Amino acid sequence: MFSIKILVLYLLVVNLVAYVWMGADKRRARSGEWRVPEKRLFLTALIGGAPGIWAGMYAYKHKTRHFTFKYGIPLLLIVNVIVFWKLFRFVGE
Repeated sequence: MFSIKILVLYLLVVNLVAYVWMGADKRRARSGEWRVPEKRLFLTALIGGAPGIWAGMYAYKHKTRHFTFKYGIPLLLIVNVIVFWKLFRFVGE
């Protein structure tokens, strides 16, 4: 059976990865190296990592002017909250 502990662990890991990727992408952007694809960042946000991407955007001041990130990540954050709130309620029953 699915447990709340697994769900919390999943969210912690995916958000940590998302946050680290934003920092890595910022460093790579400055040095002209290979970048983390935007599709990967958005997919990570879609599967629960929107808080990590959003936190990374503002901690590293990275992609905060891009329209798709400025408005898309907060929208995905709202979707994440709704989906995981419902999952927590379902798992908690």
